[in-house]
Amino acid sequence: MAGRHAPADLSVEDPSLSFVAEAGEVIATPAGDWTIRLAPKMEAILAQLIGVDGRRALRRKVAGEAKAFAAAKSIVVDLGAIGRLDTAGALLLNRLFVAAGDRLKIANLDDTKRTLIEAVAEGVKPAVAPLRRSYGALSALAHLGRLGISFAEDLGLALDILGGATIGIFRWLTLRSRFRFASYVTHLERTGMAAVPIIALMSFLIGGILAHQGAFYFRRFSADLYVVDLAGMLTLRELGVLLTAIMVAGRSGSAITAELGSMKMREEIDALRVLGLDPTEVLILPRILALITAVPILTFIADIAALLGAALDAAAFTNIPGEVFASRLREAVDLQTFFVGFSKAPFMALIIGLIATVEGFKVAGSAESLGQHTTMAVVKSIFFVVVVDGFFAIFFAAVGV
Repeated sequence: MAGRHAPADLSVEDPSLSFVAEAGEVIATPAGDWTIRLAPKMEAILAQLIGVDGRRALRRKVAGEAKAFAAAKSIVVDLGAIGRLDTAGALLLNRLFVAAGDRLKIANLDDTKRTLIEAVAEGVKPAVAPLRRSYGALSALAHLGRLGISFAEDLGLALDILGGATIGIFRWLTLRSRFRFASYVTHLERTGMAAVPIIALMSFLIGGILAHQGAFYFRRFSADLYVVDLAGMLTLRELGVLLTAIMVAGRSGSAITAELGSMKMREEIDALRVLGLDPTEVLILPRILALITAVPILTFIADIAALLGAALDAAAFTNIPGEVFASRLREAVDLQTFFVGFSKAPFMALIIGLIATVEGFKVAGSAESLGQHTTMAVVKSIFFVVVVDGFFAIFFAAVGV
């Protein structure tokens, strides 16, 4: 009839799989249309030979052709007789290939079918099973070795950053640096001024708690006044600087790692290098100098707030007036006690800055990596702050201060 097109040829040729075994070699010849419409027939054919799951077929106790297939040293799959082929047929052929394993040889495969079969095979690759964690002595030693290597790498990167920052300071002093003073002031405000309320509040509460707990024990010996000695010595020598450093590590150290990590993910650091700028000089030096300036100031504020909290607690619960507290504090501590604790602050600030920048530069290109390294920056900073405080305690005890 005019105006109508002839109907398309929708004839379908049933799939088949012929099988010839001779001299240790098997020749399998799929034929017909291997398409989704004929999937049940194709699965029935493969089930007789290799089972539905080719990886389990070689372990099945079968007879006839399947037994010969399992015992063959070489398996040739001739694809020259296949008509139509879609992803369903390619998936079933892939099961045949998997069952053949290393014995497989493919013949008469044209480029069109090759592309389809390779794409399907890529999509159904078996997942690699995760290695089981071993808890033996060798595994513990291996893990310890990996930690040592990682520590050495981090130390090398930290020394590299420290050297770059030192060079940047000398270049700044000789007026040959691109160091921006405005950036330093901005980070000083973020690290120092913005942290004053939380540092002061935390130190005030810690001072009050310390005085209250000390009074509870000194009262047994009718020595309530020694609460002042306890609060003054512990605050000025240890607690003030240590708690300040821990708070700065959790607050500012994590922020530095997150900022540098985000820049690294967005390739902004690489862009600085392309522009001829030194990332250490532009990004790291202002942050480290801001930390070195802010932490001693925050330590002084923490000392004052802690002593104020201890004085208020002593007046409220131990009946020690403020005038008596101040008088006893002048007798118990001196400027040397204050400077013992105050001298630790710049070193702790430097440690926090170096660890935060090292972890920031180690961030890879994912949000998961950013979160992991930000957490590691806080954990490592707090750990090394406590370790350094211990070394200072040993040093001052050795020199009799």
